[in-house]
Amino acid sequence: MEQLAQLAARIRALEDVAEIKRLKYRYLAACDAKDAETVRDCLLPRGAVIAYEGFPQFADRDAFVAVFRDMACRPNIIDMHHGANPQITLTGDDTATGVWSLFFHTIDTAARTALQMGCVYNDEYRRESGRWWISRTATRRTSFLLQKIGEDGATRVAVLGTPPDAPFGG
Repeated sequence: MEQLAQLAARIRALEDVAEIKRLKYRYLAACDAKDAETVRDCLLPRGAVIAYEGFPQFADRDAFVAVFRDMACRPNIIDMHHGANPQITLTGDDTATGVWSLFFHTIDTAARTALQMGCVYNDEYRRESGRWWISRTATRRTSFLLQKIGEDGATRVAVLGTPPDAPFGG
């Protein structure tokens, strides 16, 4: 019986890690699709903390989603969020942490800029009401390349290496 209980616990742990990965991938895909309601639905309904470098910290999902709608949900913004190298650690029956690498690329056709940025996500997850949520997410930028695109299509590096303090290069 003990072996059966151990096997059941191991299967549950594998399923939990897979569900957390699906949650993060769903969040990243929703960001690219400008699907603010799905972004919102990935974050814990009460008390989610969003702390992305270059932005003020948000203490709830609705405040974050309002800024997301304003900045990212415009027709001139084309985003790509690629999360990789997930390191998920179950810290309790209903809690977990995760570290992810992010490659972020955005094109602003109105401002004629292209940005490539590397980040590290440090996340916390919580299971409530039978499902996993992102309860805390924070990023630290690791690389930054902002290019200006001329009318002739030529690119010029505007910022290389250390990112400015403004969100995504201002």
